[in-house]
Amino acid sequence: MQYLVIEGNIGAGKTTLTKMLANDLNARVVLEQFADNPFLPKFYNDPQRYSFPLELSFLAERYKQLNAELRAGSLFHPLLIADYFFMKSLIFAQNTLAKDEFNLYRQIFEIIYNSIPKPDLYVYLHVPVERLMSNIRKRGREYEQSITPGYLETIQQGYFEFFKQHPDYSFLIIDISGLDFVENQLDYSRIKSAIFDQTYNKGVQRLSF
Repeated sequence: MQYLVIEGNIGAGKTTLTKMLANDLNARVVLEQFADNPFLPKFYNDPQRYSFPLELSFLAERYKQLNAELRAGSLFHPLLIADYFFMKSLIFAQNTLAKDEFNLYRQIFEIIYNSIPKPDLYVYLHVPVERLMSNIRKRGREYEQSITPGYLETIQQGYFEFFKQHPDYSFLIIDISGLDFVENQLDYSRIKSAIFDQTYNKGVQRLSF
C-alpha cells in the first residue's frame, strides 16, 4: 500500500487517527488545511451567501495540496496517509450549493478530478450522528457549533452514495462507535490491524468491533 485515505464525517476523528498512524509508521501525512479558510466561519453563519465561494476555495486548495503531495514521492517515506480525499469536495458541495451553482461546480470538479491519483485503500470511520455532535461540542470550534444533526446526516448519506457509485475503489467502512482509539491502545491496534493486516477487494467492506 502506497496511498491510504482516512475519511469520515465531521468530528469522526479522521485527522487524529491519520496523525497517529503516520507517526507510528513513519509515513508522509497530508492533512486538510481548513482552519485558515476565511469563508468557513462566514459559511456557518450565512450558508446561502457563502457556500459557493467556500466550496470553490476548498476545491482549489485540495487540488493544489493533493497534486503536489501525491506526485512528489519519497524514498524514505513510501507510505502516504491523507485525512481526506478529493471527492469530499463534491460530497459537501452537493449538500450546500443551490442546484444551478452545483451544476457549475460539478463541471469544474470533473475537469480536475481525473488527474488526481486514486487511493490504494479508502477507510471511512463511521460514527453515529449523536456521537459526532458530542465530539463537535467537545473540541469547541466556535464556527462548528451551529452544525445540526440533519446536516451531518446529509453528509453521511453523501459518502454512502459515493461508495455505491464507485465499485472500482477499495472501501473499508469501520464502525468505531464502541471504540476509543485515542485513549485505548487496544482499540487503536485493532483499527491499525484491520487496515494493514488484511487485503481488501474492490467494492465496499464493512467492519465493526
